[in-house]
Amino acid sequence: MGRAFEFRKERKLKRWGHMARTFTKLGKEITIAVKQGGPDVTGNPRLRALMAEARSEQMPKENIERAIKKATESKQGDFKEIIYEGYGPYGIAFLVEAATDNNTRTVANVRSYFNKCGGSLGTSGSVSFMFDRKCTFRIKEKEGVDIDELELEMIDYGVEEMFEAEEEDKDGNVYKVIVIYGDYASYGQIQKYIEENGFELISGGFEQIPNVDLKEVTAEQRTTLDKLVGLLEDDEDVTNVYTTMKPSDAE
Repeated sequence: MGRAFEFRKERKLKRWGHMARTFTKLGKEITIAVKQGGPDVTGNPRLRALMAEARSEQMPKENIERAIKKATESKQGDFKEIIYEGYGPYGIAFLVEAATDNNTRTVANVRSYFNKCGGSLGTSGSVSFMFDRKCTFRIKEKEGVDIDELELEMIDYGVEEMFEAEEEDKDGNVYKVIVIYGDYASYGQIQKYIEENGFELISGGFEQIPNVDLKEVTAEQRTTLDKLVGLLEDDEDVTNVYTTMKPSDAE
């Protein structure tokens, strides 16, 4: 197993604990996908993957329709994807992804969270070299498929790592998925393989994987760092927060 497996295994996931935030995040990503590739899912693979994820998260149909409508109305502000970089306390690097229609507001909020917790917002490039942007997919396991053989076959499509994982829905039901990580530029061809070979796509997107060793912190330090992570994640403009902090064993 490689770095992506370790990153995902240890990372604290809060999928069902923040359902409203998940819907907001998906809504913004759908709006951006429609603006970039149009509202026709047939010709917009990113939108198809987001629609699959919205269904898996049980996002209400009206929320999806509202996000698509927002993208087609010229009077609506344009959401832009922006990455903020900085250091939290104790030398922990932070990479913060946001989708915002007002960068002045968002950067002011993000800076205030860093300042409040003893960190500092940095300049572009100050920490991004510590992360690699990868495309990632979650698909349902298919009966009779050998995951090792599947991984070997998909290497030619840009897949770098693949593993099985157990996930839990909001009702506590556990189910198995296959998680796929690949080169950022291989997103389209990996999704095409998944769809053309009869796999059920649960989600498709991008993640920032640390390419440096994660840092150990004490319980006291973790409390402050978790406060900063929480402030950032609770901001409605922030979509993802990545750090170089090693999660606790409990996570």
